[in-house]
Amino acid sequence: MKKQLNIGIDGMHCAACSARAEKALSQMKGVYSANVNLALEEASLEYDDKLLNQNDFEKTIAALGFALREEATLGEDEQIKNMLAAGKRMWLMWALALIVMALMLPLMLLKPPPAWHHEGVWAIFGLTVLALVFPARGVYVSAFKSVRSGSANMDVLIALGTLASLLVTPLSLVVKGINPHDFSGIAAMILAFHLTGRYLETRARGKASEAIRKLLNLGAKTAILLVDGKETEVPIHKVKVGDIFVVRPGAKVPVDGVILAGSANLDESMATGESMPVLRKTGDRIIGATVNRDGFLQARAEKVGKDSFLAQVVKMVQEAQHSKVPIQLLADRVTAVFVPVVLSLALATFLAWLVFPAAMGAVGNWLRGFIPLSTANTGFAAALMAAVATLVIACPCALGLATPTALMVGSGMGAERGILIHNGEALQRMKDIKAIVFDKTGTLTHGKPELLKAVGSGIPENEALTLALSLEAASEHPLARAIVAAANGQGLQPLPIKDFANHSGRGISALVNDRKMWLGSRSLLEEQGIADFSGLEDDPVLKHATKVFLGVDGKAAGAFYLADTVRPEAAEVVKTLKQMGIESIMLSGDNEETASAIAAQCGITQIRARALPADKANIIKELQAQYGSVAMVGDGINDAPALKQADIGIAMGQGTDIAIEASDITILRDELALIPQAVKLSLQTFRKIRQNLFWAFFYNLIAIPLAVFGALHPVIAEIAMATSSVTVVSNANLLRRIRL
Repeated sequence: MKKQLNIGIDGMHCAACSARAEKALSQMKGVYSANVNLALEEASLEYDDKLLNQNDFEKTIAALGFALREEATLGEDEQIKNMLAAGKRMWLMWALALIVMALMLPLMLLKPPPAWHHEGVWAIFGLTVLALVFPARGVYVSAFKSVRSGSANMDVLIALGTLASLLVTPLSLVVKGINPHDFSGIAAMILAFHLTGRYLETRARGKASEAIRKLLNLGAKTAILLVDGKETEVPIHKVKVGDIFVVRPGAKVPVDGVILAGSANLDESMATGESMPVLRKTGDRIIGATVNRDGFLQARAEKVGKDSFLAQVVKMVQEAQHSKVPIQLLADRVTAVFVPVVLSLALATFLAWLVFPAAMGAVGNWLRGFIPLSTANTGFAAALMAAVATLVIACPCALGLATPTALMVGSGMGAERGILIHNGEALQRMKDIKAIVFDKTGTLTHGKPELLKAVGSGIPENEALTLALSLEAASEHPLARAIVAAANGQGLQPLPIKDFANHSGRGISALVNDRKMWLGSRSLLEEQGIADFSGLEDDPVLKHATKVFLGVDGKAAGAFYLADTVRPEAAEVVKTLKQMGIESIMLSGDNEETASAIAAQCGITQIRARALPADKANIIKELQAQYGSVAMVGDGINDAPALKQADIGIAMGQGTDIAIEASDITILRDELALIPQAVKLSLQTFRKIRQNLFWAFFYNLIAIPLAVFGALHPVIAEIAMATSSVTVVSNANLLRRIRL
């Protein structure tokens, strides 16, 4: 059986690490797909649980030199712990590096060197070894594990570069012409900047992934169950479907359920983004992690654990953050071969400086005329300096972090606003959208009838509405609920009734104060001999509304106009999309006249009326041929095929589970205005991805040749390398400043 699993992986330090882990997991028999996210330090797997289990993945990960983490997503405590540990290593490394610099600069600058120069070189050597053994130990352990597993990661480049510069000191005892003070402190400086980059990267990556942690922290940790009339507090994972739980004022709702008794105002902002509390009463469904502001509730658990609303939201965000956009494929291919290519290039650089010193030096001198960032060297020293710079300047990490960090920030921002982006590919397709097709009912409209107008004939309007309320008070019919809601809104109270009768499909009748009354279609009243509807004629403004008539004692006494109303924000949304260059099209099963009336209120000029559920996907195909990339917005089961056919499927979160599963983007809040925000968020996120990939490629294309020809000192090269990774992650975090 196919199963999905997210696992945390500790020990990955660069894009080569994540590429190696992804390749190993993908090659396991029974694995359908494997995506490893460096920024999240996680792997998302689809596998056959008959062939594999978590222990198998743990063995594969361990063989690569990594470790499986108990929790897939790093919690806030773990993130802080990692950041503090990285900071401690950085500051200790800098303490040693500053002492090394204080000893190294006089040796390099003073002519002749000071009398203690011989002792100073060996003191620098000893301090650098101390740095290797303690604060920077993890770099060499990671490099060793990587080589032992048959591959090479970024730490291998750093390890080779620093060890090469460090070993110049003992090498100078047997090879003449080398100034050991030019190299002895380079390793310590490289490591100081490398660990600084790691620390800053850890902080930035933690900020990028905070959306998931925030979502996970929203849930209640315990629940109060009602067992045999007694209240018992239990951990949240012990709550089962069917359990009865209570929620006191100020407490979080533990799981999704339905209210059995009581009422309360609930803060549902975690689910809808709506700041105002919502009244929930007996029979209403409630969502886990929402907050009870003032009442006492008794409810039955309906969805727990991975089936809960919060868990599904977390899952959607995680899937989006693990997914890959097509533009990332080139970066993945480059990353897979990056370190071996750089190792070969460093060796070729070393040999070229030894074999063709004049040619290499000439190019290097020309470059130093524009970029004076290196000290001139000749012979073996020049070859070694250029090789070390080449090793430490190359940065696959920037390439590996470019896409996932932007995707993490973008999808996290969306989740905070009630916009769930299901997959990364939707981000790339969204930029090409030329038209958005809106299903009418429940999308452009509220999806339920409202009372637009009440008219009385021979009796006041409010009396007619009171009588209608009395007849409909217990009914669940949508038209009845609309009349009841309007009457309640005016503070009207129902009168007692008797001899109630339901006339299937046509209306109802009953005695109110011993007076016979009828409420329903015009044909129902005409059957009772009522023929005079004067004063209740159709209002031409409301000609598309459904009409319900009230008959009292054989006379027509009132009429009620009801219709599904257009969302107030619909016209503004259509206008905004038009300004973005996106055409809005309405899809409806209604007749042409009704559909046109609704479209006119929304500012939509193109409609597809009388569309049967089976026709909707074909209509999307036709529009794709006309416009190119087309998005579809819907909320019902009959919208699912069209949502799937569209280049981007957008489901309103108040709709059905099937529609949500068939979509690429889900709007959690019942607000149409979030659709242009979703488009803008996708465009801005993809823009950051493109920026990051450009700078990552540009950096390596420029920096590596400079290092090869000796135009960059190894310490400057390491500063540039560390800066490149931090810049990419920081640029992704700048998404947060964009107003949607």
